[in-house]
Amino acid sequence: MDNDKINKVGFALAKITTEQFAVFESNFNKAINPRLKLNFKFAADPVKKLVGVFAYFIFECEEKPFIVIEAGCHFNIQPDSWNELLNDQHNSLTIPQKLMQHLAVITVGTTRGILHAKTENTKFNRFHLPTINLAEIITEDKVFNLENNE
Repeated sequence: MDNDKINKVGFALAKITTEQFAVFESNFNKAINPRLKLNFKFAADPVKKLVGVFAYFIFECEEKPFIVIEAGCHFNIQPDSWNELLNDQHNSLTIPQKLMQHLAVITVGTTRGILHAKTENTKFNRFHLPTINLAEIITEDKVFNLENNE
């Protein structure tokens, strides 16, 4: 799918979810530089024509998590666009890499806001999600097998 078609994929943010949020104060050590781990998960719902992007972050000291946050953005794909991305023969949906990166950028920004809101007026509010080069993380189109809902 070329860039013009990618730019014409109609979508809207349908729902935001906080999948996980926890602070483990006893694992925090201010004398140690914290480390940030991240992971992404993706899902598709063929009935509702939704694509979900889930961003998972762990702040840790000495491999002990002190902040855990996972948020999801659920994007409604317009029916015409969904049909463009659908492969009926293989019962699969292919989201182009550039679009997946864009949806992930929105999800990271949303997670950043949730983290701020959840830690506001606490000593953990100084921990922020840095900018993330999603081009290094999402390096290919995402193909969802709709039969198995992968």
